[in-house]
Amino acid sequence: MILHRRKVEIANDKTATVKPKSATRAVPGVLVAAAAAAFAWGINALVPAIPLLTASVVLGIVVAQIPAARPALTGMLAPGLAIAAKRLMRIGIVVLGLKLSLVDIAGLGWVTIIAVIAVVLITFGVTLWLGRLFRLPGHQPMLIATGFAICGASAIGAMSSVVKAKDKDTATPVALVTLCGTMAIAVLPLLWHPLGLSNVQFGHWVGASVHDVGQVVATAQIAGAAALAVAVVVKLTRVLMLAPMVAIASVVVRRRSAEGQFGVQSAKRPPLVPLFVAGFLCAVLARTVLGLPAPVLDGANTLQTALLAMALFGLGTAVRLRELVRTGWRALVVGLLSWLIIAVLALGAVALG
Repeated sequence: MILHRRKVEIANDKTATVKPKSATRAVPGVLVAAAAAAFAWGINALVPAIPLLTASVVLGIVVAQIPAARPALTGMLAPGLAIAAKRLMRIGIVVLGLKLSLVDIAGLGWVTIIAVIAVVLITFGVTLWLGRLFRLPGHQPMLIATGFAICGASAIGAMSSVVKAKDKDTATPVALVTLCGTMAIAVLPLLWHPLGLSNVQFGHWVGASVHDVGQVVATAQIAGAAALAVAVVVKLTRVLMLAPMVAIASVVVRRRSAEGQFGVQSAKRPPLVPLFVAGFLCAVLARTVLGLPAPVLDGANTLQTALLAMALFGLGTAVRLRELVRTGWRALVVGLLSWLIIAVLALGAVALG
């Protein structure tokens, strides 16, 4: 009896130490992600045209291609990088909600708001269809559609956590949306005057078609403060679509997991509305209703940027360019077509406005 009790006590002690050990194992990877985010911040400070979050993803991709770094990325650093790519991503998206004021979005006017929503939904639907047409594996069609239609790599990270996508399925969409968003910084300004767009119209087009918020800022700022202001508000309207799109995906996953093979109920079902989506919406309401002071908003913006930079570095380390070049040509075609589709649709929305 005493021996049995002692075994139970030892087992309880082991159970109690699992979480601290797991936390300790995650420390190296989280620290590396933090250092990478700081380095990306330095790149952005030296070259403001390079968005910080884009620099973070690219840095992760570059590190992942170094053969000497791969054992550490898949070994000692893996637990911390996984936490950065998933948990820190969710927290960053919650804080991102503090950037959105429903008053600012309403100021665009109903025609513009409906046009932006239509661009998001059509781009999402057509890209999802293209991904399935080209027989992309796993959750890649869903993730590419989410990234290109809503808000780039951040949206991909949010959606992948809901649909439980594998790292290899997430890596390709992240690489594609980063590539196309970076190209947009150079391509869209070249088309500004040939298309006969005013400064504000150019800002609207950028906000409705470029993927990441940082990429929107880098692209629209060349047309002046008014263009930049419109671009950011239009872009944040697209970001607001992240909540319902992820919630709908969660409902679909929940229904599919409700019945397992042969109609047997699944033991574990995802939440109806993911916690981080609810947090995101609460943050939007807080920004809209409470009138938060500027220091709080500035601090939240810094925190959100740091968290997402760490998360996107973690996502970038899962990209293997050699495999992408060898097997990902279909995904590349889908990504480029999606980029073209959203650019054309957004231009049509500008014309309607």
